Amino acid sequence: MKNNYIELNTFIGNSIGSAIDALNKYKERGELASCEFNGHKLYSDIDDIESAYKKVTGKTKSEFDEAARKSNEEYEERKRKHKEAIPRLTVEWIEKGNAILDEKHHETWAKCVPIRLGDLYDGMELANCLEIAEQLNKGEELEKVKPLIENQGHSGMSFGLVCSMVREFCDRGDEFVKYVR
Repeated sequence: MKNNYIELNTFIGNSIGSAIDALNKYKERGELASCEFNGHKLYSDIDDIESAYKKVTGKTKSEFDEAARKSNEEYEERKRKHKEAIPRLTVEWIEKGNAILDEKHHETWAKCVPIRLGDLYDGMELANCLEIAEQLNKGEELEKVKPLIENQGHSGMSFGLVCSMVREFCDRGDEFVKYVR
């Protein structure tokens, strides 16, 4: 306890609202409590939901909710537009792959493209794979190609996906993946 405040713990996944609810339980009993939320100190005798949101996010709860609603709307619009563009993008990515990949991979690439365009990463891994395969197919040294995958901003999952694709669509793919892992 510091300054007569009972220090509450917040946990990953807690919301600002749940932190205020916990503080309010102490306030109702006439006790002082505080907690730290995302680096901001919240107090049972000072903060309500609006002031807590303002401290933590720089916005009131209603401003925060409106920004979240708008962000979700924009996200859904981007997803809708991407989905509509999949037929056109499929043709484009098949052509790009055919220009870079050995002919023996064209049929499998053509089957892969629409699947990747409709999946989690919206086809980002298609560009990543082709960027690497192009350099490997030109005979570039592995140590010069490695920074490509390192600078593509992968999560563990997308890294693994791109490695699998490079293995599948590039004759030097196994060699490259062993080198980068």
